[in-house]
Amino acid sequence: MGKVDSTADKYYNMSNLEELMDALRGEGGCPWDRAQTHESLKPHLIEEAYEVLEALEEENDPLLQEELGDLLLQVLFHSTIAKEQGRFQLKDVMQGLGEKIVFRHPHVFKDRTADSEGEASASWEDQKRKEKNITSTTESMKRIPKHLPALMRADKIQGKARQVGFDWEDPKEVILKVQEELGELLEAHEEGNRKKIQEEGGDLLFSVVNLLRFFDVEPEGALNRTTDKFIRRFDSVEQDAEKGGKPMKYMDLKDLEKLWQQAKRKKG
Repeated sequence: MGKVDSTADKYYNMSNLEELMDALRGEGGCPWDRAQTHESLKPHLIEEAYEVLEALEEENDPLLQEELGDLLLQVLFHSTIAKEQGRFQLKDVMQGLGEKIVFRHPHVFKDRTADSEGEASASWEDQKRKEKNITSTTESMKRIPKHLPALMRADKIQGKARQVGFDWEDPKEVILKVQEELGELLEAHEEGNRKKIQEEGGDLLFSVVNLLRFFDVEPEGALNRTTDKFIRRFDSVEQDAEKGGKPMKYMDLKDLEKLWQQAKRKKG
C-alpha cells in the first residue's frame, strides 16, 4: 500500500480511520504496528480501558475524549488484524453492534414497554439470554469474564443471583454474615491453616461486596478511592516525617500513628 496523505481529509470518520490503520499495517507502514497481534495487544486494551475510567473519575472532558480515541484505536487494531486473517472486519463489528442494540431494546425499537430502569434492565437481560441461548442463571454467571477485577466479578455474579430471588432481604442480615465470616477468618488464623485462611478471607471479601451492593455502592470504585486516599495520607505522613528530621523508617509505630491522625485531619 502506498503512502497515505494524512492531510487529505480534514475530518476523520470510521472509514478513513480504517484506511489509516491499513496503511500502518501495510507495506511501508510502521514496524511496531505491523508486528502487533491479538495477543500482544491484550495489555494495551486493558490499559486503555482503565485510562478511560480514570478520565471519567477526574471529570476531565479533554482527557476523556483522548482516551476514548485510544480505546477506539484498539478496536480498529483488532478488527484490522482479523480482516487480514480473513475472519471479519470493522464493518462486521459495527453491524453486529447495531443488531445487538436493536435486539436488546425491544422496549425502544419494538412493541415491548419498560417504564423504569429496573424494567429496562430486566428486558435487556431477557433478550441477552435469548440471543446467547442461555438456559440457566448459572450459565449466565459462568459467562461473566474471569479476567474482570475480582470485586467487580463478585458484584456482577451476586447481581445475577438477585435476579432470581437468591438474595438477602435486609442489609442487617448481610452485616451479620460479614461478622460471621470475619470470625471464621480469625479462627483459621489461630489454627495457622493457610488454605483455610485463604478460603475464609475470600468468603469475607465476598460478603463485604454483598453488603456494599445492598447500599448501592460499586465495590471496585469504592476500594480504588480508598486506596487513593491512603496514598494521599501516606504522602502527608512521609513529608511530615522528613520535615521533622526523622524519616519514617527510623520512627516507632506510636509516632507514626500521630502523624497518620494528623494526616487524616487534613483535607482529603
